[in-house]
Amino acid sequence: MTSEHTGTPDDEAAPLPRILCDTAALAAAGEGTAGALWRLAESGRQLDANVVRLPPGHRVDTHREPDLDVLLLVLAGDGTLTAPDGDHPLPPGTLTWLPHGSTRSLAAGRDGLTYLTVHRRRPGMTIRTRET
Repeated sequence: MTSEHTGTPDDEAAPLPRILCDTAALAAAGEGTAGALWRLAESGRQLDANVVRLPPGHRVDTHREPDLDVLLLVLAGDGTLTAPDGDHPLPPGTLTWLPHGSTRSLAAGRDGLTYLTVHRRRPGMTIRTRET
């Protein structure tokens, strides 16, 4: 299938797709570390994304995200997602939807857990005047 591009004057100002990182290489290089290995930081974005590494035995405690749906993709290692309906294994390649309002925790397996999360960008903080 071919696509014919009919350029317009606005094309020069339009943002371009960008390759951001090699997640396989990032996950391999991140072994032995903990926390965020990568963050989406481009200006003007509508999404937030992070690649996070949990070392073996580490966990993200039970929490609830009231406002944002989150996609979680396991890149390397394995772990367990615990929700009110029980434990769910997270082998490599598992894509999970964490709907807003859901309660969950994550635990890394014996090889650790490296995962990508993507969600709508949170609005910036605003300073308001105090109402009296």
